[in-house]
Amino acid sequence: QMELEESGGGSVQAGGPLSLSCTASGNDYARYAMGWFRQAPGEERQFVAAFSWIRKAPFYSDSVRGRFTVSGDEFKTTVRLQMNNLKPEDTAIYYCALARHYHNGIYGNPSLRAVDYDYWGQGTQVTVSS
Repeated sequence: QMELEESGGGSVQAGGPLSLSCTASGNDYARYAMGWFRQAPGEERQFVAAFSWIRKAPFYSDSVRGRFTVSGDEFKTTVRLQMNNLKPEDTAIYYCALARHYHNGIYGNPSLRAVDYDYWGQGTQVTVSS
C-alpha cells in the first residue's frame, strides 16, 4: 500500500508560476510512472504530465508542453511539477498519481488514462485568475 502526499498549488495571476510536489511513501516498491492529472468542475480527469521511471524522461499533454516541467528524483519517491506562464484554463484540482506497471501503448511511456494509475493523492487546488 502507498500514500501520495501533495504540496504546493494555490492561486496566481495569469502568466505567473506555481509548483507542485508529490511524495510517495509505503511498502509497495513497484514504479513505472508518476505524475499529475487535473480535473476542472464538470469535466473528466485529464492527464497533465508524468515522469517515466523506465525511460527516465518526462511526458506532457499538448496543453501544457513548453510551460510545465515535471521531474522525478533518483529514489523514485518524489515528482515535482513546475508550472510557468499559467493560464485561467489551467484552473483545476491537480492530483498526483502513481502507476505501478505498464498497461498500454509504447513501453516506457506513461499511460494517459487515469484508470491505469494505482495510487492517487488527495488533490490540490490550482486557481489562475485573469
